[in-house]
Amino acid sequence: MKGMRHPDERAADEQEVRADADLRPELLNEFVGQERLKEHLRITIEAARARGETLDHVLFYGPPGLGKTTLAHILARELGVGIRLTSGPALQRAGDLAALLTSLAPGDVLFIDEIHRLDRNVAETLYPAMEDHALDIVLGKGPTANTLRIDLPAFTLVGATTRQGALPAPFRDRFGLIERLEYYTEQELHTIVVRSARILGARLDPEGAAEVARRSRGTARVANRLLRRLRDFAEVRADAVVTEEVARQACDLLQIDPTGLDADDLRILHLMLDHYGGGPVGLSTLAAASSESEDTIADVIEPYLLQRGLLQRTPRGRMLTHSGFTYLGVPVPPGWSGAGEGRQTESGEVGLLRPHEAHA
Repeated sequence: MKGMRHPDERAADEQEVRADADLRPELLNEFVGQERLKEHLRITIEAARARGETLDHVLFYGPPGLGKTTLAHILARELGVGIRLTSGPALQRAGDLAALLTSLAPGDVLFIDEIHRLDRNVAETLYPAMEDHALDIVLGKGPTANTLRIDLPAFTLVGATTRQGALPAPFRDRFGLIERLEYYTEQELHTIVVRSARILGARLDPEGAAEVARRSRGTARVANRLLRRLRDFAEVRADAVVTEEVARQACDLLQIDPTGLDADDLRILHLMLDHYGGGPVGLSTLAAASSESEDTIADVIEPYLLQRGLLQRTPRGRMLTHSGFTYLGVPVPPGWSGAGEGRQTESGEVGLLRPHEAHA
């Protein structure tokens, strides 16, 4: 039986899906944060326009909820072209992909979410489509088989993944731009929350906005969802204004602590402490003990714990860091030197994994 699902992975109902779409910025200038990435995209878009060419294929990677899908929509709007959306698990056969590719207009954007989950045969069908704008279809079987090549309009493939390393190298190398999305700062999240509150018509004071930003785990999607829940709480339990105190009360009810950790995060940390003495413990063992899927732990829960420095991945398994023990209010065990637990620096010292190493 699957256990509690993380907020980033819970299936939103139709109202929430529409709300997420309503809150999306439509242009790069409206998109908050990711400044280096945005500047790179601006230059690439302008260069493609000047040459009258289709934009290079783009791969966005990083933890969920940082804006990969939003950026795909923005690219299409900035280029003035259409966009077709799908996901890796939805493309089960090469024929599914062929139907999508042949329906594209010249210059269109094809967005594939969770692109690392594409079937290998489907991914290989994409290779000539990405490079030569052609689709090879095998007709028949055995010695009498023939290959039919169908010309395709030039298009831009935008892929999104939480696991860049899971893509085969020949596939990854066909993307002209490979960009990582980073966690947002509290100031950036504050700006996002204020903008979203204005669109939603929610009453939010500056201190309330700051509290939402602090508890949003560096993720724009979490900030917007948390804002909607706090708006509901304020309308029912307060005077409809999300103040700092209202935000604290609502977050306590939602089991979200002042640093953004929620019940699922704490469940994983306590499981490692209480059952395995802080580690090391393998991912499959941790998944079985927590009734969570390995993908949920690796892609949704762990990245923020790694970013906070509470957890580290080692060749022997997951382990709590000194900060992890301190956060749980437990003394660091004697002899817990950390040797071999983290990333060894050039000086020979052992350090925590950096954010961009979270999916290594």
